[in-house]
This record gives sequence, structure tokens and C-alpha cells, in this order.
Amino acid sequence: MPAMREDYDVAVVGGGLVGAATAWGLARAGCRVALLDEGDRAVRASRGNFALVWVQSKGLGLAPYSAWTVRSSDAWAGFAALLRDETGLDVCFQRPGGFHICLSDRELEARATALKRLHNQPGAVDIRAEILDRTQLAKMLPDIGPDVVGASYSPLDGHVNSLRLFRALHTAIALRGVRYLPSHRVDAIARDGGVFRLATSHGEVRAGRVALAAGNANMRLAPMVGLEAPMRPERGQIVVTERLRPFLHHPISTLRQTDEGTVMMGDSHEDSIDPAGLTLGVSAKIAERALRVFPLLADANVVRTWSAIRVMTRDGFPIYDESTTHRGAFVVCCHSGVTLAANHALTLAPMIARGALDPSVVEPFSARRFHVQAPG
Repeated sequence: MPAMREDYDVAVVGGGLVGAATAWGLARAGCRVALLDEGDRAVRASRGNFALVWVQSKGLGLAPYSAWTVRSSDAWAGFAALLRDETGLDVCFQRPGGFHICLSDRELEARATALKRLHNQPGAVDIRAEILDRTQLAKMLPDIGPDVVGASYSPLDGHVNSLRLFRALHTAIALRGVRYLPSHRVDAIARDGGVFRLATSHGEVRAGRVALAAGNANMRLAPMVGLEAPMRPERGQIVVTERLRPFLHHPISTLRQTDEGTVMMGDSHEDSIDPAGLTLGVSAKIAERALRVFPLLADANVVRTWSAIRVMTRDGFPIYDESTTHRGAFVVCCHSGVTLAANHALTLAPMIARGALDPSVVEPFSARRFHVQAPG
């Protein structure tokens, strides 16, 4: 590890997937970086991610988000290769195309309508999504159950090994000389003489710039540097089975088989923000739907289940901003930390390294969008 420095070019706050990807990108751009993190005691959304690199459904209501997601999906293979070359760790990125399964004609019709609305938005990009009936779907997913009536499909969807991605990013930042500071909860941020002073439980850290990538904690931190991060955190649960024979070669929006053979099931949305709690009724509904999609799961043993608090902005879209009152302060906030990891490392971090965001790329994601008044 490099010697401890008091001063850094950039202090990144938040050691999850968003913060680690940003810190790695900054280090690749030649910055001296400190990554401040609460450590394992943090309520970390990265623990509960579903590991999808997902394009379907992204952008309804904000067309530029669809383009931003496609951009990251297209960059993911190169991003994964860079991580592998630097760390020797393969995050097992695969992009075989993914499905959103429908269990009734009503669901399928609603799905087709949503995709049509997404496609018809001004400025929308082609996500190459199509609706498949049961016969078409069964050719690609032969183990589907009798309740499945069809699905939407996009060849741009994929998935990764979520735990290995987290490990690879933290290995990569260490190799790049990033100073990782766990147990450094940031209590206050002040700007003095062009330098940011971050007060932590283990002393002060100083940096020329600061990037807030602390998930839901950005609600508390952003106002300290003249920024805002309107959030609505929610809890989600995941159920994981034992290792099974390979049967699912495409990710599904609520179901995926990992490279190790386990099956992950998820997609619950709860108002609770208690990360330690589990709602058995929610887990049962997750398992019930998974069984209707793939009846062969009936004989599978569940080996673990957990909940996590999602990083969810008020409208579900990312927030990327730079402060006008505290020059050099940035906020990076999003729900899709896996999908957008390539963008955060390869596109957004170089902007922060240069000291300014490119409005032609990130302007649609400014929190200023929340200032628009509704018609009276």
C-alpha cells in the first residue's frame, strides 16, 4: 500500500460499486484518490445487487437514460476485460440477451405497451426489444412452465458475478494506489481556500475535489457542498438456491442462474428501510412466481436469503451533478450500480478528473429536473 497522504486530488465518499468504479476511473486518469467508506457496517446496497447489466425498461419517462444505459451495456465487455487484465479476476460478464417473463395475456399486453411507449419517446434509442409468444420463447427457454404466455427480449441484456465484481474493483483500486479508508464515516464537509476538508471519525481528509457516491447517505452529504440528492430508499429481498445443473442460459429480470450454478430470485419492492429484516410473505411470493416460470425449481433447496436497501432516487433515474457554490464537488447517485459501472469508470470519472461534467452527456441527470413545477 502507498504511504498515507494528507492531501488528495479527489476524495470519493462511498466504497460500494458506484464509489469503487468511480475511484478506479479517477486513478486511471492519473488522480491521487482517497476512497472513504463506512466499511462492513455500512448499509450497503452492493451487498444485495442482482448483478444484471440491464437495458430493457430503462428510460421510460426520461429517454436519455435509455441511451446512457445502452452506452454502458456496450462498454461492459471492454470494462470487464480491463479489470481482468489488471487484477487477474474474471467477473464473468455475459451478454446473451435477457427476458422479462409474462404469466398472463394481460401482463404480456402491458409489457408490449410499455415498450412501445419507451420506443416512441422523443430522443429514444433502439434497445432492440421484441415481444415473443410462448412458442418462440420455448425455443430459447425450453424449461418454462405452462403458466408462461410470453416475454419481451433484448439482445443487449446481460449479467455478471456480483461478488467478484466488487472484489475486482477493490483489488483494482489498490493496485492503482487508491487509498482505501474504511471506518471513515464522513460527518462534515467544508471548503476552505479551494480545499475540501472532510471530517471523519478517524480525523480529517483533505482533497481538491470530492465525489459523493455514498448511495442513500448522499441525502445527508450533498447539502454540505451545495448539492441535492432527493431519494426514496426501499428494501428488496433476494432468495438463492443451491447449485443446479445449467438450465438457464439467459438472465431474466427477476431470475438468473449464476456462473456458479446457483439460482437468484428477486425483484421485491418494500417501503421498509430496515436492512436486517426479512418478510417471509415476500420471499414466498418471489419463490411462487419463480416456480411458475420454472417448475423444476420445486426440488431445489434454498441456501440463503437476504434483504438490502436500494439506492433509489425520487424518480428512479440517476443524479449526476457538480456544485456551483462549492467548485469541485460532485454527486454520483443511481440505482443501477452494476449496469452503469462501465459508464462510471470510463466516462464519468474522467470528467471529474478534468474538474467539470460534460453537460451534453449528463445534463438530463441533474437534480435540477426536480425543480420543474407541475402545471397549476
